[in-house]
Amino acid sequence: MCGRYVLKATPEQLQLAFNLDGLPRVEPRYNIAPTQPVPIITDARPGELTLVQWGLVPSWSKDPTVGGRMFNARAETAAEKPSFRNAFKRRRCLVPASGFYEWQKEGNSKKPQYIHLTDQQVFAFAGLWEIWNGPEGEELWSCTILTGEPNDKIKALHHRMAVILDPEEYDIWLDDGTPTDVLQDLITTPFPSEKMDYYEVSTMVNNARNEGAELIEPYIPPQQNSLL
Repeated sequence: MCGRYVLKATPEQLQLAFNLDGLPRVEPRYNIAPTQPVPIITDARPGELTLVQWGLVPSWSKDPTVGGRMFNARAETAAEKPSFRNAFKRRRCLVPASGFYEWQKEGNSKKPQYIHLTDQQVFAFAGLWEIWNGPEGEELWSCTILTGEPNDKIKALHHRMAVILDPEEYDIWLDDGTPTDVLQDLITTPFPSEKMDYYEVSTMVNNARNEGAELIEPYIPPQQNSLL
């Protein structure tokens, strides 16, 4: 799964990576959590970042709070699941990121690991987006991040991994005309292990209220006092 991620790319880096029409107004974020606003790129607005809620609310839902638990969708079944199938057909998106966190189990503890590309470049998760219209005419845009089988490197941390797209796949993913079988191939092929790396970080990231670049600094265990 993917329940926390980082977006620290500069406006210039985002513009170049996603062919945006102008420089986006973004601030670095190091602990993005579900229900928070996140920038995405949609087929409806391909040249700009659109701010939406992370946690998809189906258009037919009577309760918008369901988005709080729908921040991930399984790549293998999203095309058929009632909550995601309409978005899979017509509303796919890119979710820009610089890295994400997973927690490695060691005995009774879980140690947070920061996962990033080896070249440290910004990348995109494969996502779905939706528009929910409330009874008072309010409009809520939301998204979910697809997850699939992990590659060999991430398998050591978790049995699922957020789907990362290669830049050459961005337009294919967003294109309404892309056949379903091609889409399925994109999102069920794990991103290459050799292009990813990770390291342990502080448990400060466990609290979604914590924010700042120190969250992705490598964790250095406190030295034990030694007897002379």
